[in-house]
Amino acid sequence: MSHTVLVVDDDPGVLDVIVGMLEDLGCEVTSAQSGRDALDRLGQNENISILITDINMPGMDGHELAELAKRLRPGLNILQLSGREPRRGGLPMIRKPFSFEELADTMQRTIGVR
Repeated sequence: MSHTVLVVDDDPGVLDVIVGMLEDLGCEVTSAQSGRDALDRLGQNENISILITDINMPGMDGHELAELAKRLRPGLNILQLSGREPRRGGLPMIRKPFSFEELADTMQRTIGVR
């Protein structure tokens, strides 16, 4: 089963690495560099079933994006990323930096991506 993932990070280098990892996991991936852009993409692409977002971003942070995304798409799976923020709101989180294996394991355990 293929998953369509929206990954959001304000750092283009980090975003490229995560997109590559997700593609290696067999996911269809779209990306955004801001919360506002991510919400636009969610509204345009009904196939997105997973949102992976950095927490620390200028403007709209990952916590606010997760809340708005859940309202827009109640069944959306959400995984947050951070190098320094504490986990909040019960959403699964993976600490940066992370390896391909850590991402794969977290995706399998929390979202069911194999």
